Amino acid sequence: MSKWKIYTADGVQDILFEDCYLKRGLEQKFRSLFRSCGFREVESPTIEFFDVFASDEAAMPQENMFKFFDQQGRILVLRPDITIPIARISATKYREARYPLRVSYVGNVFRYDDYGGGKQNEFTQAGIEVLGINTPESDAEVIAVAIKALKAAGLESFQVDIGQVEFFNGLMEETGLAEEDVTEVRKLIDRKDYVGLEEFLKRCEIGEDLKELISDLPGYFGSADVIERVESKPLSRRSRQALENIRQVLKILEDYGFGKYVSVDLGMLRELSYDTGIIFRGFTYGVGFPILTGGRYDRLLGEFGMDCPATGFSLGVNMIMKALQRQKIEAESPEVDSFICYGDAGRRTAFELCEELRKQGIVVEMDIANSSIDEAKSYALDRNIGGVISIIDEDTVEIHYIQSGEVASVKISELLKR
Repeated sequence: MSKWKIYTADGVQDILFEDCYLKRGLEQKFRSLFRSCGFREVESPTIEFFDVFASDEAAMPQENMFKFFDQQGRILVLRPDITIPIARISATKYREARYPLRVSYVGNVFRYDDYGGGKQNEFTQAGIEVLGINTPESDAEVIAVAIKALKAAGLESFQVDIGQVEFFNGLMEETGLAEEDVTEVRKLIDRKDYVGLEEFLKRCEIGEDLKELISDLPGYFGSADVIERVESKPLSRRSRQALENIRQVLKILEDYGFGKYVSVDLGMLRELSYDTGIIFRGFTYGVGFPILTGGRYDRLLGEFGMDCPATGFSLGVNMIMKALQRQKIEAESPEVDSFICYGDAGRRTAFELCEELRKQGIVVEMDIANSSIDEAKSYALDRNIGGVISIIDEDTVEIHYIQSGEVASVKISELLKR
């Protein structure tokens, strides 16, 4: 036997009974929430053309993608993201639809060593996109649904940090730095690398006031008061409009009743080239990576031939699971209520009783090992099954309560009434 037959590949994992039950339950909660808010689900293919993710606005590091070839030699990838395929779908299949369009999804993505899955190469994303409108209300709705999703999952101790890339873009416009220098500054600020940022700026020919503001940018985070602190600085019109945009979104989130969950982080900048406005990340304790990310991407659909503003978020289902487990938040587990055993004479009755109980929402496991009553009780004890129902005849059963050891003989009609 090959030694690799019994192992999984790097960056992927088997999801076993308890975790799989938790994961499917979370996915269903997210689907129900998104649907209740008017979002309609789509499913994009797991396999996409490499070109979908290689355009200027949709560019993702190709070294993070799983690439292979089709029979014609064209480059394919396992989708590393779902937002970009939704942009493709919206610009082609729903081009003539009535906008704004509310779209939701739940699906697996594949990336080499990406923090979104906790350094997993395959992980599940759930999220929404609002396409065709650019208002503070649309940005606030997306953030509000993200907060509702975290609460629906069972989390209470979390924070959503909100930034605005146009504020940074306004500052960079004033500096006149080359594009590669702007990219370097973005990375240093997002990492909150004060020392590296200061050293880099020393080599740049920028006015001292502007240089000081950029140096301090990683520290501009906290409550809404951050906006007022920064507004006292000499800022361009573009940067001031970005601050006003954040203020409007925060006011709307206060009306949602979600003010306590949000904070401002003007030093938050992502490496996604398609970000154009509000961006945000969600954090909770026990997990070293963001559990959700989102933001505005008004130029992305243009890569697929349609000029259309858009905003959305995605959360990492696997990361949510990890947070719940590390915070020791109790979750439902897959339980069996009853185990039914029978002899040859009671088989038909057992099948009929089993179906009736299942119709009532009771989880019933059927004995398929021809067990004796003692074997059935031992099996139920090991599997934490509440009780064993033994078919005596077509009208009578014995109920063996595993924990108490009691035995009750009842009519089937009486059992069904219970």
